[in-house]
Order: sequence, then C-alpha cells, then structure tokens
Amino acid sequence: MSDFLAALGLVLVLEGVVYGGMPSLAKRLAEDVIKIPEGTLRTGGLIAIAAGVGIVWLVRG
Repeated sequence: MSDFLAALGLVLVLEGVVYGGMPSLAKRLAEDVIKIPEGTLRTGGLIAIAAGVGIVWLVRG
C-alpha cells in the first residue's frame, strides 16, 4: 500500500508541475486532446499502461 501511495504522490507532483508551472501549456494540451481520435487516445493509454507495468515489474521484480 505504501508503494501505491508513493506512486500516487509522484503523479500529483507531475500534474502539479504542469498545471502550476505551465498553465498555458496545460490549456493548450487540453484543447489539442479533443482533436485526437478516440482510437489513438486508447492506443496511447494502453501503451502507457504496459510501459508502466513493465517499469514496475523491472524495478520491483
């Protein structure tokens, strides 16, 4: 459970850097993501999931 909370904390830090440090970039990205087809977003999300699981598996394995 502590690993999950640490990972959640890191996600919040990264989100905070984008929204707090570069709000105009965050707005632009939010506008651009609407233009991306759902299939592309889904594929990117699945690749990100696989990469994340792979990294955790290598580090914790």
